[in-house]
Amino acid sequence: MEFPFDIFLVIDLITMSMMLVVCIVMVRLNNLFAIVMLFGVYSLLAAVWFVSLDAVDVAFTEAAVGAGISTVLMLGAMLLTSREAKPTPSLRKWTSLLIVLATGAALMYATLDMPHFGDANSAANSYVGLQYMINTITEVDVPNVVTAVLASYRGYDTFGETVVVLTAGLGVMMILGIGTERNKTGQVISSEKPSKSKPPAKAVQAAENHHIVLQVIAKMLIPIIVLYALYVQFHGDFGPGGGFQAGVIFASAVILYSLIFGMEETRRAIPPRLVQIGTALGVLIYGGTGLVTLAMGGKFLDYNALNSHDPIHGQHLGILWVEIGVLVTVASVMLAIYYGFAGRYRELKDQDW
Repeated sequence: MEFPFDIFLVIDLITMSMMLVVCIVMVRLNNLFAIVMLFGVYSLLAAVWFVSLDAVDVAFTEAAVGAGISTVLMLGAMLLTSREAKPTPSLRKWTSLLIVLATGAALMYATLDMPHFGDANSAANSYVGLQYMINTITEVDVPNVVTAVLASYRGYDTFGETVVVLTAGLGVMMILGIGTERNKTGQVISSEKPSKSKPPAKAVQAAENHHIVLQVIAKMLIPIIVLYALYVQFHGDFGPGGGFQAGVIFASAVILYSLIFGMEETRRAIPPRLVQIGTALGVLIYGGTGLVTLAMGGKFLDYNALNSHDPIHGQHLGILWVEIGVLVTVASVMLAIYYGFAGRYRELKDQDW
């Protein structure tokens, strides 16, 4: 069926209009909980927009990180503060608005020098990018060119990005700790000793009994989410996905478990010590793959050296291991950051929300 107008342009305009409305509402609100929820809505709309631009891998990441993990982390940060934003002087509001408008105008003016979307002669579609598109099937033999570029052709860059994720997790753990609770005076509460600031186990159990529906649904959903994370991990060679998205989805399943069953149960299932080991283990797996290629006479992260008789098989084997490394580090770092925030929360009641 043919439309008298460009349907994709209409979808883009509607999506961008909704994003603009969400931004305006967030600026006008003072309730931090509502603002955090709208941030998640904004991320979902951004993911839809990326899909319309054929950037499915980017949309996948935006939906998992922006609407998923980031929303939970902002909620964790909000629990350590107040529910309402402090009033801002009018002068500061107008100053901020002028700065934002000036920056936006400069960025829009800069787009005039950019090539048209889909221009075959643009830098992104020429030179090395064109070589990736032409040679991926013969040199790497994976249908998803994005995976070939990130894990093979530019595997060194992806290794650096994985180290950056590890560094961010280490920074959070150094500042907030991991799996440690603090009382109102800021003193660390050992999880092995009873604390007066924590309600008795029977009180906690009684408070959670009215969440029985959520618990039953979570027990059905969490295995499916974990299975989907594995699908995204091992199907990344053929479609959108890979270690980063799979790691975030796996961490989301654990965080969902924590939100419903409590932090103590989550710590028993996945101890903070295991999370700490996982943050470095993933980078070790990734870097170890490169060291193996060096030991076998190739260059660092040159997967052809893993099987000199069948270089294509070597490529597949190398991509498999580095993606596993990314999965382990990303999932562990996301959980470490969540543990750092959630381990410091104060006791909440349903009416607090």
